[in-house]
Amino acid sequence: MTDCLLALDIGGTKTHLVIEDIHGARLLDTVLHSREWDAEPADLAAEWIAERITPHIPAGARVAAMAFGAQGINRAETAEDLQKALAAHGLRASIVNDASLIALAAGFPDGIGIIAGTGAIGVGKDASGAHLATGGWGPVIGDEGGAAALVREATRAALRALDEGKPDDGLLGALIGDFGVADAERLTRKVNDEPTSENWAPHCPAIFAAAAAGSALAASVIDEGAQYLAALVDQLLARGAVGTDVVVAGSVIVNQPPLFEAFKHHVSARHNHLRIHKLTIPPVEGAVFLARRAFEEVK
Repeated sequence: MTDCLLALDIGGTKTHLVIEDIHGARLLDTVLHSREWDAEPADLAAEWIAERITPHIPAGARVAAMAFGAQGINRAETAEDLQKALAAHGLRASIVNDASLIALAAGFPDGIGIIAGTGAIGVGKDASGAHLATGGWGPVIGDEGGAAALVREATRAALRALDEGKPDDGLLGALIGDFGVADAERLTRKVNDEPTSENWAPHCPAIFAAAAAGSALAASVIDEGAQYLAALVDQLLARGAVGTDVVVAGSVIVNQPPLFEAFKHHVSARHNHLRIHKLTIPPVEGAVFLARRAFEEVK
């Protein structure tokens, strides 16, 4: 029977699955959907994982070690419960929060990871190796700097300017056009009636387009988002994070230079000893690292 290593990055919308043999040859690299994923209860989460990986395990192969990062793994107890549930399926797993894969993938096991994609969260480790997390509270009450929250804040800013009798500098018109509505009143309905990431996040590029076209209000919303993301670093350091390398990932901060550059500016202004990196490879590579380390430890 052939041994293989299995790695997953389970996010809110998609799951990245990689399978390698023990010599490092990649046998599978695919993306699956993450519909209905929830880290709790553990028995259902373990079933969800087993159902998705089983069809992809090569015939005659045995999973010698697996590792994954998953949305919702915010407490050590959650990871431990899921490890026990997976053991009932014959799977031995190393489990972390999906954001923790970022620094690992970049080669900084103790680094600070900042994700700004649909949502936003920061993670790190203290001197004892304990997991630290901040942010990630969802788009209605938090996630500042993520796509959905940027749309939320841009809408608020544009409507506030309207209430103050200020002329539209391009942001309100950009949002009205991108949401496909006729006016500000209908924009409020479109945004309020479905306060979800799925409704808000796809309209984030309109904010950056408005800023590029000269909207000072859009530029202000972007800078504010960057300040919130920089505050995640502040919070992690205040709670004992030991990393000196900050790795950022996520569709917004990676693909929108204005947000990344503003984030770098605000972090460096307060913590000039930190080195800031943009992740250029998929976060699942962090799970590959964990799986291989686990395999080497029990060989």
